[in-house]
Amino acid sequence: MSELQPSGDRPDQEASVPDAEFAPEPVLPEPVRQRITTMAAAALPSLPADEVPPQMRKVARFAPNRRARLGGREIAAQLAADPLFRQRISGRCVTDAGDLGAAVASGVAPAAADPVEVAALAYLARPEGWRELIEEAGQAVQAEADSAAVAHQVREADQRAARAEHDRAVAKVEAEKLRDELARVREELGQLREEHRASGRALREAQAQQKRASDLLATEKGRASRVAADHDAEVRRLKSRLAEAEALAATGKQAAKDARSADDARLWLLIETIGQAASGLRRELALNPTDKMPADFVADASAERPGSPERSRARAQDTDDPGRLDQLLALPRAHLIVDGYNVTKRGFAEMSLEQQRKRLITGLGGIAAQTGDEVTVVFDGAERVHGLPPAPRGVRVLFSRKGDTADELIRQLVRAEPAGRPLVVISSDREVADGVRRHGAYPMGADSLLRRLSRS
Repeated sequence: MSELQPSGDRPDQEASVPDAEFAPEPVLPEPVRQRITTMAAAALPSLPADEVPPQMRKVARFAPNRRARLGGREIAAQLAADPLFRQRISGRCVTDAGDLGAAVASGVAPAAADPVEVAALAYLARPEGWRELIEEAGQAVQAEADSAAVAHQVREADQRAARAEHDRAVAKVEAEKLRDELARVREELGQLREEHRASGRALREAQAQQKRASDLLATEKGRASRVAADHDAEVRRLKSRLAEAEALAATGKQAAKDARSADDARLWLLIETIGQAASGLRRELALNPTDKMPADFVADASAERPGSPERSRARAQDTDDPGRLDQLLALPRAHLIVDGYNVTKRGFAEMSLEQQRKRLITGLGGIAAQTGDEVTVVFDGAERVHGLPPAPRGVRVLFSRKGDTADELIRQLVRAEPAGRPLVVISSDREVADGVRRHGAYPMGADSLLRRLSRS
């Protein structure tokens, strides 16, 4: 095949393409075909506009990075169908390829050259033997592809072998773990079996203990039932004995009351006799009256005078006949001692404490004026009393000191009097009455004094 230079290189000659070859186009390997398209697309804009076929003018206006991709099909068809266009393109490509292009155009393929590049230039320039160059390039490309495929298969085989080795190592490790786990599970199973046997023994022992406890509980329930029955019988017997004892106590109490009445009568006669004897003795001794009585000594030592007193409350328990109070106050040199709040709480509870004290002291002043007896009224000193009015003539008003009670002060007053002097203590407090009775005083209830005051 003779070489044809592009018209742009020899403008004075008409371009002509000989029809020396009529063989069909060879089948190009895909890399060669792509390289031919890329080289033609790169050389297409360098052709003069009148040398570009009308079909290629639109492709020539594409951007360089889109020309081969979008116009590759049209470029390949034009190269195969238009020898003149191919000759013009080959001239540009051979020139751009330099020494390699010149060698290929002369029919020589350098040994170190890229076979794809040589085949592409040979297809475009078509020197003598170009079909052999393309065939050799195809064989080289196929050999490279086969070599690459073999290398790829070798790599895949190596990778599979490596993965297999890794999987084998992992499987070995997992097998070791599973063997260890199996040993541990077997050990735990042995422990569980031992624990199960121990639990079974414990359960059997617990069941036996439960049976023994149930038998013991049934025995104890029977025993408790018998004890409860015996207890109920004993309670009924004790209640019967208690009823009998209460009946005997009531009988004895009545007998004691009758005996006490007789003793009181005899004691009253004795006191009257002693009183008459004391009057005669006083006349014989001609004792002058004293300015200070024993109660005054007690008051100075153990009580507070009006002006710095305190107050408290007492409880009433019983009452007496006011006629007997008149008889006792008729005795010579009798001393009347009154538990103040014990009397006022029973008679004037609706009044204030100040009014209660005032009313009681006023009433006692009348008794002192009528009988000429010594009268002492004692109040609890738990609270301070301010502004107390002066006591009537013959009436001594005392308040217990802090920490003491009126009951204790009354007992001190009684103990301070001489034996044989008539002492009358007015209080409904049973403890006060019993205490002063042991020291020879006459205890009287608060009601007796209240009735006596109501007559005044």
